[in-house]
Amino acid sequence: FLFRDFLPRGSGIVTRRPLVLQLVNASTEYGEFLHCKGKKFTDFEEVRLEIEAETDRVTGSNKGISPVPINLRVYSPHVLNLTLVDLPGMTKVPVGDQPPDIEFQIRDMLMQFVTKENCLILAVSPANSDLANSDALKVAKEVDPQGQRTIGVITKLDLMDEGTDARDVLENKLLPLRRGYIGVVNRSQKDIDGKKDIQAALAAERKFFLSHPAYRHMADRMGTPYLQKVLNQQLTNHIRDTLPGLRNKLQSQLLSIEKEVEEYKNFRPDDPARKTKALLQMVQQFAVDFEKRIEGSGDQIDTYELSGGARINRIFHERFPFELVKMEFDEKELRREISYAIKNIHEVRTGLFTPDMAFETIVKKQVKKIKEPCLKCVDMVISELINTVRQCTKKLSQYPHLREEMERIVTTHIREREGRTKDQVMLLIDIELAYMNTNHEDFIGFANAQQRSSQMSKKKAAGNQVGQVIRKGWLTINNIGIMKGGSKEYWFVLTAENLSWYKDDEEKEKKYMLPVDNLKLRDVEKGFMSSKHIFALFNTEQRNVYKDYRQLELACETQEEVDSWKASFLRAGVYPERVGASEAEENGSDSFMHSMDPQLERQVETIRNLVDSYMAIVNKTIRDLMPKTIMHLMINNTKDFIHSELLANLYSCGDQNTLMEESAEQAQRRDEMLRMYHALKEALNIIGDINTSTISTPMPPPVDDSWLQVQSVPSGRRSPTSSPTPQRRAPAVPPARPGSRGPAPGPPPAGGSTLGGAPPVPSRPGASPDPFGPPPQVPSRPNRAPPGVPR
Repeated sequence: FLFRDFLPRGSGIVTRRPLVLQLVNASTEYGEFLHCKGKKFTDFEEVRLEIEAETDRVTGSNKGISPVPINLRVYSPHVLNLTLVDLPGMTKVPVGDQPPDIEFQIRDMLMQFVTKENCLILAVSPANSDLANSDALKVAKEVDPQGQRTIGVITKLDLMDEGTDARDVLENKLLPLRRGYIGVVNRSQKDIDGKKDIQAALAAERKFFLSHPAYRHMADRMGTPYLQKVLNQQLTNHIRDTLPGLRNKLQSQLLSIEKEVEEYKNFRPDDPARKTKALLQMVQQFAVDFEKRIEGSGDQIDTYELSGGARINRIFHERFPFELVKMEFDEKELRREISYAIKNIHEVRTGLFTPDMAFETIVKKQVKKIKEPCLKCVDMVISELINTVRQCTKKLSQYPHLREEMERIVTTHIREREGRTKDQVMLLIDIELAYMNTNHEDFIGFANAQQRSSQMSKKKAAGNQVGQVIRKGWLTINNIGIMKGGSKEYWFVLTAENLSWYKDDEEKEKKYMLPVDNLKLRDVEKGFMSSKHIFALFNTEQRNVYKDYRQLELACETQEEVDSWKASFLRAGVYPERVGASEAEENGSDSFMHSMDPQLERQVETIRNLVDSYMAIVNKTIRDLMPKTIMHLMINNTKDFIHSELLANLYSCGDQNTLMEESAEQAQRRDEMLRMYHALKEALNIIGDINTSTISTPMPPPVDDSWLQVQSVPSGRRSPTSSPTPQRRAPAVPPARPGSRGPAPGPPPAGGSTLGGAPPVPSRPGASPDPFGPPPQVPSRPNRAPPGVPR
């Protein structure tokens, strides 16, 4: 018991905000409010004043209410660990500043607390009013129909009219509850005004139950101490019932941190052996992580984004081929260059044969253009490698100096290899320029060149086959107007000959089929409100691509998807738009082409086909050698460097103690992990002790509590449940006295049982109800005279 008087008391509605009272067993005694953090109240009179002030601060001083709770925690060596919630009493008529719907507001406030399954409901009802109309019991019945969480509390037993008692109620016979009733006798307002001590009040309560003839036989099950004991037992039962699930949860948490905590158990921050071991482990782990991200592994596969090796693979086989084709020569410009080359080779003479020098000159010029996409490919791979290094060093966040130094060393090495790799790539291009191998098995030769059309050569160079499906996937047609339905997503199928789209991926309802001949790609800037990446298809002959649209805008969610689709279109022979000569120059070249003589035109066509065939061989060779060169000179070399030389570089860069300094966050995390580990171990030990030492009580069997339900009864008979709204009547809680007072009680007869052994005698003949009859037949005001009163 706290033996402290700190709750506000008075007439009318005093509790106008929920008071959440947490009792905590501790060595010292004081109170703390949540809204006054850090302030300890040792004078409990101040606690009372603070409750009243905090209530008035939110609700005003004129009887207003609020659902915002006041949180009070009381520490004392005299209490058990319990949480109590003091709620406002049900009221019907608004007073003061209370709103017209005060009844419903208080009811909603109560429901916020009593509907929780882990809440035990104390249904408090005064003994001098009709129990069958108790608001508390009705609310408890609604939220707890099985009665598993409801305990009835009967107050004001000492204020009942003389000659009446609540024995049948407290014995759970008249209006039964599954957990029964407990009677208490509180201090009167006179006692409060007179500063009656709590211990004296408890002693007076005990004396009342022991001396009252109707309650003395159950005095050990009545009173505030017994109520406290019952509540604590129910708390114990609840804890014991939840222990299996709690134990499983704690054990899973313990297992999840046990491996990490094992490293911290014997941790000494300044131990040089520990630092050396940790450095070796960090370097080894970094090497393993880097290799896994590049080569791939079966464990810890990222399902949200591409990792380093997959992104480099996409550069090799999608981005780099696309960059190569972006450098594809412009048809008109190429033909003009070939014709100029032929004429300049013949000079003043008129050539009878197609000159080899023209072919060689044009091919060398085209091969030199490959340098730019090759160097760009190297730069993209370096960027991904550096990003992979940063991803792998994230695990070293506990050692910030080590992480920074490791990133610097590996990045410096990658930059050193960049120069060597680019030199080798340039060497590959120079090798291609050094000798034109016209005897290559894939080269068409002069005889075949004269018979091939440029269109067929282009499709052969692209490596397409008729009818081959190159790619399938979802794309959004972006430039359809809102009046025509707006942007829509379709399932696209790209083949070597056409681009088709369907309603869905079942490919049953075809929407359109677009031939890929004469199509080219161009980039489209994102709209201001658009988050998608857009590219467009257009016809080189200035025709509409789709219905009345000059270009077909297609949108993807990411730039990576756009690049992937562009690479797929390249395989279908759809090349990106080339920003080349101006329109005037193109018109000039057109007039030049039309003015060529037929012999020169045949020679240009022959050289054009030869260049196309040979450049296909060069592109194929470069596309094959570039990944191999980069892998050997940069990626594999970096892996070898990390495995064999990184540790030596770390040792040579400075003081090992500085490198292995822990971050403040890591030290805090280690302390928290150790604290959590010991707390979990202690909690599991406590649970084991509770299981072996705690006694739980079984749930009482169900009782017939249908009396709580509103029933219709014949007119002229009053039922405890006949009134749907609670009313305060004359002192009439079962058992209550009738409207007319019976004979005055006399002293008990000699030899009469003071423990209530004799049956109760009604004060009016013929009015005794059948205690075992159905609830509707139980009168609302049965008469009971004290035991031993003669009839």
